[in-house]
Amino acid sequence: MDRRKALKNMGLALGYTVATPTLIGIMQSCQGETNYDWTPDFFSKDQGSVLTKLVDIILPKTDTPSASEVQVNLFIDRFTNEVMTKDQQDYVKLTMNRFLEKATKSAGKEKIADLSSEELEKTLAATLKVSKEVQKTNEKSVEDYTMAITDGKEALIDDEVASHAFAMNLRGMTIMGYKTSEHVGENVLAYDPIPGKYIGCGDAQELTGGKAWSL
Repeated sequence: MDRRKALKNMGLALGYTVATPTLIGIMQSCQGETNYDWTPDFFSKDQGSVLTKLVDIILPKTDTPSASEVQVNLFIDRFTNEVMTKDQQDYVKLTMNRFLEKATKSAGKEKIADLSSEELEKTLAATLKVSKEVQKTNEKSVEDYTMAITDGKEALIDDEVASHAFAMNLRGMTIMGYKTSEHVGENVLAYDPIPGKYIGCGDAQELTGGKAWSL
């Protein structure tokens, strides 16, 4: 199998290729639910709690809602459970566990349920803060791991590489879920539910106020 095609099909590297209607459908299914009574479909209860803290670290509340306030944590859990393949789900479990092992060890804690947002933020920042050279090396390691899984071979991945891959994927999925949410799409991004006339050379600042377009 072609290397690039295998990576795209597996979606294990640094992103996921999914049709926009699927993303919107998943996000809409999360509307109306609250974090207070949320029971994850894929993650454990403790992992779900950590996930909620992490998405809010990535996109905290400012003049716009935090990630968890628009159910991004629910979206990621449901996306993982309903859209990802078994190999992808196993990869998520593996990389998340490696990241959380790093976080608990760094914080001197025994259980992930004891990790505070501040402790998770330190680990997340340290994990994401790598040089371009290290990032390229990590990506190559993830590609090799992905190809081995695709070929049905035994695959190994370094703890630091796995932690970095989890942090990168989580950040990407958090942003994707946030932009897909109804509130952000209609109230934060440029939104036009009934597109009007075509303006081929209009100034983006004037047309959208400098905002990115909603999906």
